[in-house]
Amino acid sequence: MKGSGSDPWIKLRRWTTARIALGRTGPSLPTGAVLEFALAHALARDAVHAVLDAAVIERGLQELNLEMIEIESDASDRAVFLRRPDFGRRLSKISRAALEGRKFPPCDLAIIIGDGLSAIAVERHSVSVVGAMLAQLAPLGLTLAPVVLARGARVALGDEIGSLLKARIAVVLIGERPGLSSPDSLGAYLTFDPRPGRTDAERNCVSNIRPAGLSYERAAVKLAWLVREALRRSLSGVDLKDESDPLGASASATALSHD
Repeated sequence: MKGSGSDPWIKLRRWTTARIALGRTGPSLPTGAVLEFALAHALARDAVHAVLDAAVIERGLQELNLEMIEIESDASDRAVFLRRPDFGRRLSKISRAALEGRKFPPCDLAIIIGDGLSAIAVERHSVSVVGAMLAQLAPLGLTLAPVVLARGARVALGDEIGSLLKARIAVVLIGERPGLSSPDSLGAYLTFDPRPGRTDAERNCVSNIRPAGLSYERAAVKLAWLVREALRRSLSGVDLKDESDPLGASASATALSHD
């Protein structure tokens, strides 16, 4: 490989975490690049199999003076969750009965935190996103349901939970599928009038929330805008385009789920 002074790929590396300009040793990659790839793969794999530490989330929510309810999907353990995505989209019988027994009053917003495919992302970022989002929404005076922490959760689990909480909008914060440069990426999925049977086209997504991606503050601005407009227009998904960027440079927040 040419020296860094003459190879433009070397200069481009500072703008991306993508694996470019790795160099070579004969026909192969240098040992350092191979070891870095192996480490990234191991971190992504560990993120998928990690078990959520609920105490970390609960402590953070308590600092925000928020009540937390812990429930679980029908995926009995991590292995079942990975093999049967459909089980992660519905509540266990015990959890459903527990929510039904609470008789929640109608509310504007339900926040659901789910481990998804990266419990690490949830532990690191979810509470900060909740705090930043609620600060943005404070002027609206919305009524909130208790925050629900869901184990073995897929995105669509928020539809059933939001319906039981009698929420006009459900926001699901969930660990996204880890990439080789982003094992801790958090996604936020917003659905107006949540209920079982909703499709991915009926929800909006704000993705790659983490310090190395979309900041907590920018994610909160987008989510607050989507919540406000979803309530005003009584819709979400492909019919609600993200226009929260004051410079007009934002892309649509609508995306398919990472299930």
